[in-house]
Amino acid sequence: MPHIRIQNLDVAYASHRALRDISLEIPDRCIVAVIGPSGCGKTTLLKSLNRLLDLQETARVSGQVFIDGEDIYAPGANLLALRKKVGFLAQRPYPLPMSLFDNIAFGPRIHGLDGERRVDLEARVAHHLRQAGLWDEVKDRLHAPASRLSVGQQQRLSLARTLAVEPEVILLDEPTSALDPIAAKQVEGQFQLLKGDYTLVLVTHILRQARRLADYVVFLYMGELVEHGPAARFFEAPATELARAYIHGEIS
Repeated sequence: MPHIRIQNLDVAYASHRALRDISLEIPDRCIVAVIGPSGCGKTTLLKSLNRLLDLQETARVSGQVFIDGEDIYAPGANLLALRKKVGFLAQRPYPLPMSLFDNIAFGPRIHGLDGERRVDLEARVAHHLRQAGLWDEVKDRLHAPASRLSVGQQQRLSLARTLAVEPEVILLDEPTSALDPIAAKQVEGQFQLLKGDYTLVLVTHILRQARRLADYVVFLYMGELVEHGPAARFFEAPATELARAYIHGEIS
């Protein structure tokens, strides 16, 4: 069974129909790039996968999204469990107004994953900072305010905070768009290291980034799913004229 299966998904904001009858299976444990022109529904699709659209009053959702066989839009769906299973990394990092250590420990404490001894929590914090490629840079200042980190470091801290609740899926909404090239490269490198253990769904407007990172591509245009498949095949021999035109810069 696919980890994520989308069936006949429609999303509208007031009178604007943002996604139109999307049906799609997302493969596990790889990087899935969601690409397409601005305003085509990329972020809307991403937010539909952990019900962040619930936070937008005008959003109306129909259809089904199955994660591990359970429809997350069914009545009575457990949103706390869903948001633990499906993490989200935004365009800009938003460190909590507390220390680096407490930023990472926050999620495990909320979800009861912090263990009975402080040493357990310290080991967990160190582990996730290593996963995010940040440990060596911050290990001697864990109790300093997170706000003192550079923007690139803050984004990796946000990644570590996402990993700390032990998700299975990580949603990435243009996660390097606010970073300089060096910081972006560091963050991309961590995504590549993580993909064997997690499903990463990456929204990007940068085709070069999709080529570098993606194992699988989902191409949206005007709210519709035009094409999806393995990245190598998509970029080398797109099956649709719209995808070919987008790859070659003829539409944007």
